[in-house]
Amino acid sequence: MNTTADGRGRVAAFLDVDGTLVAGPSLELRFFGALRRLQAIPATNYFLWLAQAVRLAPRGIATVALANKMYLRGVHVDCGGLPAQARQGGQAGSRHVPAPRFFPDALARVAWHAAQRHAIVLMTGTLAPLAHEAAVALALRLAARGTPASIGVCATRLEEAQDCWTGRILGDAMFGEAKARAIRRIAFSEDFDLARCYAYGDTASDRWMLTAVGRPAAVNPSPDLGRIARLHDWPVLWWKKEAAASRHEAESAGVACAKRESLG
Repeated sequence: MNTTADGRGRVAAFLDVDGTLVAGPSLELRFFGALRRLQAIPATNYFLWLAQAVRLAPRGIATVALANKMYLRGVHVDCGGLPAQARQGGQAGSRHVPAPRFFPDALARVAWHAAQRHAIVLMTGTLAPLAHEAAVALALRLAARGTPASIGVCATRLEEAQDCWTGRILGDAMFGEAKARAIRRIAFSEDFDLARCYAYGDTASDRWMLTAVGRPAAVNPSPDLGRIARLHDWPVLWWKKEAAASRHEAESAGVACAKRESLG
């Protein structure tokens, strides 16, 4: 068992990405826009997506938005899991899909967790390749601050056949209750003490993830999540985009904010 010096399980911070670590539009929406500009989506996929949306409609708008990936059917992917012409992270296609810009306060908070040697796991409904790209970008930003960290990822995975996406999801689309189930599986596998773990989310669909840990926080919450946070007396954090001041100054302010809130 990989436990702490006092015999208790390890601590992790589970973080939603879109709206929590990164301001909108979502990573997947930006990715979709890039694929459209590159004409990488077959025209028939829009009809396939619409037909799937009609089938999923009784399960709610969140399911339609997050569990319907038929627009990606037949899109060719490289060995890194993304269409080569739309790749992020400084590759040839980075002009099409810019690297995510994290909230300065989010960077400060993740840096604080890394300094405490907490495990860091991105829990996101976005596509797994996009989530892994975001994890790499986040790790690089932390390393630049002198706080190296390994970032885990739990995201929505897509089925592939002959180096193309089929539009079908492998396992669960990672949103709603699926996030809580995944957190419990990860905690069992990695010996995390969920009562001491942290979670951060921004919408009502994150409430299951937040209730799965002992130290939840609502970040820039939607009205529904704001009401849930008040009901449960959860902390509410307001993380802003970078101001006109230098990035260094903004991130320094985020560190000070994290210290004042005295998490731990």
